[in-house]
Amino acid sequence: MTIKAIGYAASGKHAKLKPMQLERQDPLPNEVQIAVLYCGVCHSDIHQCENDWGNTVYPCMPGHEVVGRVVDKGSLVTRHAIGDLVGVGCMIDSCHECAPCLAGDEQYCEGPNSWLATYNGPMKPAKQAKTGENMYGRDNTFGGYSDQLVVREDFVLKIPAALPIEAAAPILCAGVTTYSPMKHWGVKAGSKVGVVGFGGLGDMAVKIARAMGAQVTVFTRDKDKVAEAHRLGAKSVVEGDTKAYEALEGHFDFIISTVPEKHEVDPFIPLLRHDGAFVAVGALAPMPGWNHMNVVMGRKTIAGSLIGSIAETQEVLDFCAQHRIAPDIQLIPIQEINEAYKYVKSGDVRFRYVIDAASLAQDKAA
Repeated sequence: MTIKAIGYAASGKHAKLKPMQLERQDPLPNEVQIAVLYCGVCHSDIHQCENDWGNTVYPCMPGHEVVGRVVDKGSLVTRHAIGDLVGVGCMIDSCHECAPCLAGDEQYCEGPNSWLATYNGPMKPAKQAKTGENMYGRDNTFGGYSDQLVVREDFVLKIPAALPIEAAAPILCAGVTTYSPMKHWGVKAGSKVGVVGFGGLGDMAVKIARAMGAQVTVFTRDKDKVAEAHRLGAKSVVEGDTKAYEALEGHFDFIISTVPEKHEVDPFIPLLRHDGAFVAVGALAPMPGWNHMNVVMGRKTIAGSLIGSIAETQEVLDFCAQHRIAPDIQLIPIQEINEAYKYVKSGDVRFRYVIDAASLAQDKAA
C-alpha cells in the first residue's frame, strides 16, 4: 500500500519549486506516518535546491524542520501514539552500527552511506542508485515541504506542550545546530560567547547562549540588526570596526560562526582566550585560511559542528520549552516559497519563515 502525498520540489538547479505528487510507503512496523502541520525554511534548503554543494538529487523536495501529528504507526512502535505532536529534523536514519552511532552521535555516522537526510538521500549517496527511490541506501528522499512523512520512530522527536507549535519547527535544525556545539564546548553561566552572523541561526544562538547564562556579543555587518541583537540580550554588537576587534582580544571563551557563506576566520582567532574555540556551523563551503601563530599561541581551537544528535535535538526542544524561548517566525503559505527564498538569499529576513502545510490543500484540490 502507498500513501498519496503532495509537496513542492525543484526539478533542477535554476528551477522554481512547484507542486509535485508523490507516493510514500505505508509505515513499516517501526515507523510512524506524520501529517505535516508546519515546516521551517532553512538556508540549507536553498543551497540544496540550487546544488551549491554539488550533491543535489533532483527532484529536490526540501524540508527538515517538520512538526506534525502521528496519524498511523507500525505494530512495533512504542514511543509515539496516534495523535501525538511530533517533530522530524535533519535525519531520518543512520547505520546504527558504527562508533558514532553507538555513541549517540548519528550526525557523524561512518556507515557506507552515512546518515540518511530527511531530503536529498544519504549524505554519501550509493554509486549506482536510481533517482526517485525513497528509501535508505537509495539516492533520494523527499522532505517536509509536503503534507505527509513516514519516519522511523527513533528519529521522531516529541514536541513539548509549552512550545508554540509553529515556532517549534526551526528548533529542529537552527536550534540544535547552535545548542550542540555550545553543549560540547561547555558554554555555561559566565561564559563569554561571540555569535558571528545574526540571521536564523544567529538569532537562536543568542537566545540559547543567554539562557545558558552566557554573556553574548554579536558580530554583524547589518546596522539594521543592532537593535534587535540588544533586545535579545546581547551585551554588545560589533559591526566590523577594527578598533572594536582590538578591544576584544583575548575576550571570548567560545565563538560560533553562523554565517551561511564563505567568510574570513582569521580576524576572530585573536579574540579567543587561552583554550578558546571558534566553531563554524553555518558555511559548508571551503573557508579562507588562518594564521597558525594565532592558533598556536593560546592553544586555541578552530572546529566545526554538524547539526546535532537525535538526543540533543530532544534536549534543545525541552530546553527551549523550559526557558520559554523560540525563534521569531513568519508563517507563509507554501505558494510563496519561491519569493521567501529570495528574501532569505538577500539577507533581508528578521525572522524564520515557516510553511503552513494546510496551504498544500489548495494544490491538492487543483
